[in-house]
Amino acid sequence: MQTTPLSPEDPAQIGTFELLGRIGHGGMGQVYLGESPGGEPAAVKIIKPSVVDSTTRLRFAQEIEILKTVWGARIAQLLDADAEAEQPWLATEYVEGPDLGKHVVTHGPLPALLVLSLGATLAEGLGYVHKQGLLHRDLKPANILLGPNGPKIIDFGLAVFAESSASLTAANTVVGTPSCMPPEQANGVKPLTSAVDVYALGTVLLFAATGHLPYHANNIHVLFHMVTDPATAPDLTGAPPELVPLLTAMLSHNAQDRPTITEVVQQCRGLVEAQGLKLAQARRRLTTYTAAPPQDFPTLLPVPVPESATPPAVPVASDPATTQLHDALPTAPGVAEEPAPDTRPTMRLAAPQQAAQAEPPPRPAPAVPVPQDTEDQQSAQNAQDMPRRPRRTGRTPARSLRHSAQARRTAQQLRETYAALAAF
Repeated sequence: MQTTPLSPEDPAQIGTFELLGRIGHGGMGQVYLGESPGGEPAAVKIIKPSVVDSTTRLRFAQEIEILKTVWGARIAQLLDADAEAEQPWLATEYVEGPDLGKHVVTHGPLPALLVLSLGATLAEGLGYVHKQGLLHRDLKPANILLGPNGPKIIDFGLAVFAESSASLTAANTVVGTPSCMPPEQANGVKPLTSAVDVYALGTVLLFAATGHLPYHANNIHVLFHMVTDPATAPDLTGAPPELVPLLTAMLSHNAQDRPTITEVVQQCRGLVEAQGLKLAQARRRLTTYTAAPPQDFPTLLPVPVPESATPPAVPVASDPATTQLHDALPTAPGVAEEPAPDTRPTMRLAAPQQAAQAEPPPRPAPAVPVPQDTEDQQSAQNAQDMPRRPRRTGRTPARSLRHSAQARRTAQQLRETYAALAAF
């Protein structure tokens, strides 16, 4: 999540958490990046003084109690809270990463395989919520954070117990996000069932795959009519063909026609395995893809090296920063610090220029004088015994100590260049 600096009106500390920056804000409150006394980062949510009243405190206290109840790897966990403070607040686990909405708007829709992985992961996380007898009721792209350990669900401010018909909402008032809301929730039907979260998850997956939601209109009343009208089908334009049957079922107008949350996991798993991958592999790909912008994703793959090239002495790491540093070096494929007797470095830095000459064809007698000292004689013998390797035009055989010393100087220049460009 992106942060902005604190304003002069912002508090410096809430509870035991030092506030470091702003994460986001809404009509009810502000969310800050905080840090515990032990150095643990946290997302600290504070209710605005202008909206603090008995009803707001009661709703906020309900959200805190729900966060104490829900658990699972896909839920941002509650760290601490105080609903009775002058400014009610709660602190949850901080997830380093953008929300799904911002990621898709910035980088475009996800590939179908990653959408299926996202669906299985979130559906399983919602399954744990439902086992506690709870419903999220406000699942949307902005409430899915793409963290380094996978996606996580946040904001249980509208969550309710599934079997309860009680509500803190005023009569004839509907709360939630209309474009992600199932028809029965938009119509004020109570009690709601787990099918509301299945529908909302369908809108999230459709957005992840296409960049748009099932219904869109500039007028809120028109939008509500489209959502509640059984004759108006959701817009699945741009959805990958393999996802259409699942999305159609999840976005069914009638709650009883939708798959259960367990069936969503199973169907996503089946579609992933049909492409020859295990779901755990697809999940790792999702995390890797969302952790780096898609345009940088190919740089996470190993840099190909031609078979005929000398193995590089400087390893090409898969870390994007290291890859960019490696690409910035004025080099050919590689260099060896101590070249073999019949090779020389292909790396060219600021070494003295030498006239290129074509290598003569093999002849029984060497074209250069035979070394007289024992070390050079052994080197020459080793060169004859070793299998001859293909050489490029313009390369001169390195058969003297002068060439070895030059290679060492070249390697030293390489190290100095690498150190000058390194970011550490």
